[in-house]
Amino acid sequence: MESASEYHAWREALEWQVAFGADEALSEAPVNRFELAEKPKPKPAPVPAVAPANVHVEALKIDAVAEAQKAADAAQDLAQLRRALAAFEHCELKRGARNLVFADGTEGARLMVIGEAPGREEDRAGLPFVGPAGQLLDKMLGAIALRREADVYLSTVLPWRPPHNREPSSEEIAMMRPFVARHVALAKPDMLVLMGNIACDVGLGERGVTRLRGRWTQAFGLPALPMFEPERLLREPLRKREAWADLLELKARLT
Repeated sequence: MESASEYHAWREALEWQVAFGADEALSEAPVNRFELAEKPKPKPAPVPAVAPANVHVEALKIDAVAEAQKAADAAQDLAQLRRALAAFEHCELKRGARNLVFADGTEGARLMVIGEAPGREEDRAGLPFVGPAGQLLDKMLGAIALRREADVYLSTVLPWRPPHNREPSSEEIAMMRPFVARHVALAKPDMLVLMGNIACDVGLGERGVTRLRGRWTQAFGLPALPMFEPERLLREPLRKREAWADLLELKARLT
């Protein structure tokens, strides 16, 4: 038990605290108000199970090519093929192009010329081989007595202009290959001219037009002659001598 002196000492201490305003006891242990309490760490959100990015991209590639093949196979004539290309939504080039570039010249002509991709002039006109490159091609054909409007059927691998005339990607080329094959089948030419590396890639599965040019080969089941594209001849005029030799080879085959 506490003694009387202890009782009075505790009472005086309590009265002294009350006099200074300490009229409520909250805890027997001192509290450091500057110490921050450790907050509970939030549980990490569950990570959804997704396929690896490369698997997803590969699936999209396969789907786009399959859709292109389905659309191309369904076309029964050139008009239907044009509509199928116009409705094809899997190629991003379509969103930046002004016009679909499908074909020009004469349907049913013995010779079909396949170019690479539309440039600015082709994109504006909606026709292949126009502008300076088209004018040069017309002169080349005229040199062996061929006319665009009567003797030749013209097309390109890509129906839409790549931004800034960049080279088409392998994915874009793969999507267009079924349409090109169907285009050849429906146009029914006797022979082909593959102008440039992209046309050789689609028709022959290889590039290197400098090495391939001037020698007849097979593309889409038809005789095919790789040649320099007119744009390259404009950039490298010295190549025109080789192009003239190729034109003479083409003339001999058409005779």
